Parts: sequence; C-alpha cells; structure tokens
Amino acid sequence: MGIIRAGVRIKTTLVLASRSPRRAELLAAAGLPFVVRAADIDETPRPGEMPRDYVLRMAEEKARAVPGTDSETVLAADTTVVLGTEILGKPVDSLDAARMLTALAGQRHEVLTGVCVMRRGVTLALELASTAVWFSPMGKQEIAEYVASGEPLDKAGAYAIQGIASRWVKRIEGSYTNVVGLPVAMVYRLLCVSAPPVN
Repeated sequence: MGIIRAGVRIKTTLVLASRSPRRAELLAAAGLPFVVRAADIDETPRPGEMPRDYVLRMAEEKARAVPGTDSETVLAADTTVVLGTEILGKPVDSLDAARMLTALAGQRHEVLTGVCVMRRGVTLALELASTAVWFSPMGKQEIAEYVASGEPLDKAGAYAIQGIASRWVKRIEGSYTNVVGLPVAMVYRLLCVSAPPVN
C-alpha cells in the first residue's frame, strides 16, 4: 500500500469506498496506491442530526457497505459544508446551488469530513476534520455565472475550492485538502496507526 511504519512497509490493499475523483486524485498525489470500490448508501440526514454526527455516521456506513477481504483496509469519507448548523450538501439543481452560494457569500463557514478506516467489518479509526473557510462577498451576476459553469452542481456547498470558486476564498483555517474532499495528513496518520501488525 505504500505505508511505512517504523521503517517497515505495511502489506495491505487500500480500498477507497468512494467514487469521488477528487478523493482519488488526492490519494494518488500523496503516493498511496489504492483500488476504488464505491459505496452506495442513503445519505439523507436524520431529523435533528448534527452535522458532525452526520459526517461521522456517513463515513462509517460507507465503509461498512463495502466488502473487504482480510488483507484489505477500507477507507471511507464524507464531506459536507456547514453554515451555522445547516448542512449544505450537494445542490439538487441550479436554483439550490445559487441559494447556497448566496448564503455563503461574505460569510465564514465550516467544511467537515468524517473519515473511517475499517478492516474485516471492524472500525479501527473514526475521526473528524474541520476547516474554517471565509468567502468574499459575491454579486448576483457572479453567482449566476458560476452556477452556469456547472462546477457547483456536484459539490457539497455548491463550490470547489480548487476551481473557479478559489476567486472568492479569502482565507482558510485548517486542512486545505479537507475542503477538496479528503484530509490527507489525517488519513495517512490513521492508516499508519491502524495498519495490521508486522510479522
């Protein structure tokens, strides 16, 4: 898998339980070999469920939904944008995307990612990453043009920090890769501490 702990390379196959191209790109850029086995679960928040509880539950359910062999380590993650206590998931359409961006413009929000590492159906690690993001004000025409680009339509919170939306990101506090979709440093740490024993 490319994980080295105490100078010894750990032999396990990493399974990414996600079809997100952004998560795959981040893992590949970090030099972590993996295979994709996407999870298919109901991602509807429960009534009254807090955002942090939601992303942790989603990450664990995604990991559990993906079968793995004894020699495989399953990695699952769920990312959402939170404004106050409101979960801003992927917009359902262009109007919903414009609504989210209007709410985020000129405001501070959080990007939360739940990360789960599982082997043989047992959760070995379950942690939360949080990044604060500050947006500049956005005019109605800017929002309309951004939505028309198509970029926001499959992104939590209706924006991609690594894309056109970078124009309006004044600053962040926390992991940049978390906002993209996977807190890579956290993931690497969790994979190292949960790696199978070295014989």
